[in-house]
Amino acid sequence: MTRANLYDVAIVGGGAAGLSAAVALGRSVRRVVVIDAGEPRNASAEGAHNLLGREGTAPLTLLQAGRAEARSYGAELRPGRAVGVRREGDVFVLTLASGGELAARRLILATGLADELPDVPGLREHWGRRVLHCAYCHGWEVRGQLVGILGAGPQSIHQALLFRQLTEHVTLFRHTMPEPSDEQWEQLAALGIEVVDGAVARVDGDGDKLAVVLETGQTANVDALVVAPRFMARGELFEQLRGQLVDHPMGRFIPTGPMGATDVAGVWAAGNSSDLSAMVSSAAGAGVAAGVAVNADLIAEEAHAAVESRVATSQLSNPSPAR
Repeated sequence: MTRANLYDVAIVGGGAAGLSAAVALGRSVRRVVVIDAGEPRNASAEGAHNLLGREGTAPLTLLQAGRAEARSYGAELRPGRAVGVRREGDVFVLTLASGGELAARRLILATGLADELPDVPGLREHWGRRVLHCAYCHGWEVRGQLVGILGAGPQSIHQALLFRQLTEHVTLFRHTMPEPSDEQWEQLAALGIEVVDGAVARVDGDGDKLAVVLETGQTANVDALVVAPRFMARGELFEQLRGQLVDHPMGRFIPTGPMGATDVAGVWAAGNSSDLSAMVSSAAGAGVAAGVAVNADLIAEEAHAAVESRVATSQLSNPSPAR
């Protein structure tokens, strides 16, 4: 790769984190490229929430505005998927699914995560609309309605309590979750949360309602069904650089230190790839932080190189006298 083709920073992922990093770096006059496969996790959601000044804005509308902002500061947005990465000296070379390659001095992984839903037919078809997971992302929209909780792990009790704050009509379908503790049974009873035993066979959609069908044939109608997915960071590129993903009760993620730095030199991570619970607002903030950190790292490298160059030039101009 020639110096003319070398980017300062390559960002993999064009969601809130990746685009925010691109804006921060572009405003620092860095040569930046964003590689984005165009598969935002929240595409099916009607609006993004807890986002000051843009509350309820459709996710795709936010991304469109973010892309325009990144481009306005000189960032290059390249559609496609990065499928491989290798280090050549102090440069990262990314291989694209299209067959091309590009190189950069630093790498930001804003690759997001994949939601692994419980193995129940019908969940994926309604995901992000009537099948939900986050009370802070979707709870207001189902306040006062009939809400079911699909018991798929110990976190299901916590979800039931969260949504009970928003509606009196909460039903916990135990499905595959472990037996609640005595204290949890007391909490469920005291809050009037109905508990239904038995595995769920499927979920059917009927207009604005969902039908939760148990293996026994029993059916219960709800306005929304809350599930607890496994949140699996898209960390394949990180692993190719010999980075180690960390397992978590909620899934797995790329471990980072302050401002998104990873244990792999020259690599940062931001957004859901490193924070499984990050909403749009916090992902965007993490992207800015990573961009700031990467710029500072490049400045330190360039200042060191400038000093070395100055010293070398001085030695050539003023050679030591022969002895």
